[in-house]
Amino acid sequence: MELELRAFGPLMPLLRPPLHRVCALGRPPVRALMNLGELVSALNDFASPALAESWDNVGLLVEPSPPHTVNTLFLTNDLTEEVMEEAVQKKADLVLSYHPPIFAPLKRVTWKTWKERLVIRALENRIGIYSPHTAYDAIPHGVNNWLTKGLGTCTSVPLHPSTAPSSPAEGTHRVEFCADAEHLDAVLSKIKDIPEISCLTTLPVRVEGEEQTRVSLNCSQKALLEVVALLSQNSLLYHKTQILLLQKPLLPHTGMGRLCTLSEPISLSDAVERIKGHLRLPHVRVAVGAGRTLESPVKKVALCAGSGSSVLKGTEADLYLTGEMSHHDVLDAVANGISVILCEHSNTERGFLSELRDALTIHLQNKINIIVSEKDRDPLQVA
Repeated sequence: MELELRAFGPLMPLLRPPLHRVCALGRPPVRALMNLGELVSALNDFASPALAESWDNVGLLVEPSPPHTVNTLFLTNDLTEEVMEEAVQKKADLVLSYHPPIFAPLKRVTWKTWKERLVIRALENRIGIYSPHTAYDAIPHGVNNWLTKGLGTCTSVPLHPSTAPSSPAEGTHRVEFCADAEHLDAVLSKIKDIPEISCLTTLPVRVEGEEQTRVSLNCSQKALLEVVALLSQNSLLYHKTQILLLQKPLLPHTGMGRLCTLSEPISLSDAVERIKGHLRLPHVRVAVGAGRTLESPVKKVALCAGSGSSVLKGTEADLYLTGEMSHHDVLDAVANGISVILCEHSNTERGFLSELRDALTIHLQNKINIIVSEKDRDPLQVA
């Protein structure tokens, strides 16, 4: 037996597309400063940090002393020292860096390492730092969705769908059983002593002509073991027990990676040219799948911005598209007849910033100035 849970109102901000605003008489609104807290709340509404991978470090990473107002939001893919100097020169109040410049914990903040210097420069110039990273990978209007646009007309679904970070039901499992009056009070008394039990309800029922009580409760994985151990002490209760897994609902069009089905197949060489054009790159790296050629048809493309090995691995497709993969993962793909296009890590992400600028301008109702870094670039180039 399965229990289906549906997403409710609290989940809607996770999926909310950028808001649209119509200005009276066609005039743009007058820009006003935004409080940092208000802006961070709006950015979290655009892409909830709860959608980021568990290993990631997202959200507000550096906060100047309050009160702090933001007139200029500065977008970059990587926050290097050169980019930070640009942000200072352009009088940015908040840097939105797609990649988190603080990932591994800092044990000290000195002038010795470049990441520590970023924090010092930010605080000295009263610049906050915010990073969305994999939250932007997961959202329907995010980085991976932008990357699919380079393939042409296609339909796409997440390779690893996101589940709602919270759900209407508490606990991981629901336990239901029937008990007669002789055993009910003793069982309920012991169950109430078990931690992490919630939603305990009782309902009179008639089972095989006998008056009984149906008990229903939600519990955690840990509490489930104790509940089962308790009920197993009475064979009549144990054999009438049902255990249901409470699964969080999937969020539509949300998750890591994308599997794209092209409306019309194209050759691998055409796919290469389309991606180069979309990413504005003179060169990409290509591995041709076993038994394939540059003229072989491509219908299904699995893609993941950045480093996509773990997301793409095991997916059936004609082509893998990502920034970087390990040598052995490329060999595995090729051996399985899957061609691979590698564009270098941040080249598969950076072009999204212009689209993000336009989307955030609408989402933030044109209240602040939003600019994209001109110094941000991939560290690798073809020599």
